[in-house]
Amino acid sequence: MSSRFHFASAPDSWGVLDYPSPSWEQSYQKMLDEMVFAGYTGTELGPYGFLPTDAKVLQGELSQRKLKLLASFVPVVLSDPASTKIVVEQIRTVGGLLAALGAPFLVLADAQSEARDRIAGRVPRDGSKGLKPEQWKQVARVVQQAAQVAEEFGLDLVFHPHAATYVETPEETEQFFDATSASNIGLCLDTGHCAYAGGDPAMEARKFREKLRFIHIKDVDAKVLAEVRRTEMNFEQAIAANVFTIVGQGSVDFPAFFAVLDNNSYSGWMVVEQDVTYGATIVPSVESVAASLKYLLQVAMTR
Repeated sequence: MSSRFHFASAPDSWGVLDYPSPSWEQSYQKMLDEMVFAGYTGTELGPYGFLPTDAKVLQGELSQRKLKLLASFVPVVLSDPASTKIVVEQIRTVGGLLAALGAPFLVLADAQSEARDRIAGRVPRDGSKGLKPEQWKQVARVVQQAAQVAEEFGLDLVFHPHAATYVETPEETEQFFDATSASNIGLCLDTGHCAYAGGDPAMEARKFREKLRFIHIKDVDAKVLAEVRRTEMNFEQAIAANVFTIVGQGSVDFPAFFAVLDNNSYSGWMVVEQDVTYGATIVPSVESVAASLKYLLQVAMTR
């Protein structure tokens, strides 16, 4: 079964944030070497500017390590009318680089906001803290624009429900795909963010079988998550408290998740991640991502 899947990693497992920080000062060459050492055959771009943005330079770095570039993560405020222009600019910035290296995916997400960061993991399921109907119409306009530009670069646009955004919970994910039904946008299911938001990754994979085109693999420490909810930590504090753990050591039921993938006849890439705070990890990133992959291969082989 494992031959149906290809496993990649991503810079966020080394604490590389979406904006310049001390984490950007670490050697990207060392990071890529550690990915290969841990057994991975692909990587995501991470925040634009961390890895080389010159296509020839980046292709050289990846080719010598036999790593495939998979995607770039583009967060925008989906409900803001200004985002119809912003999303085009951001996709054009990364699109040429992704296309030059043959990357298949562009991962779109709502941008994190202060209001949702405060209640991440504790969002009311009744929609009282969510977007209004007119805002969902704006979401649809942004996605339609993003899909058109992504297509110009030959990229498959997928959406990532994300903690601390207005598309976090299973209910909000359903609303998103209802609002954007006129587009061909797919789902990038993140098992860790789904569990963090109170969802069941296996159930979501089953529900969105026709939309599921890309997967991010994370695991959640249930004890830490309970403490996050009890003390009302925000999302950044939760990451710093190591709410995301080595895959196989948390609460996500990966055998059940892979069983659904079997039923879905899913094949392709999975990006194994562990959102961490740079310099505050208990286990070195290379050891963590290696242990995660070892566990996932065992699960895949025993299906």
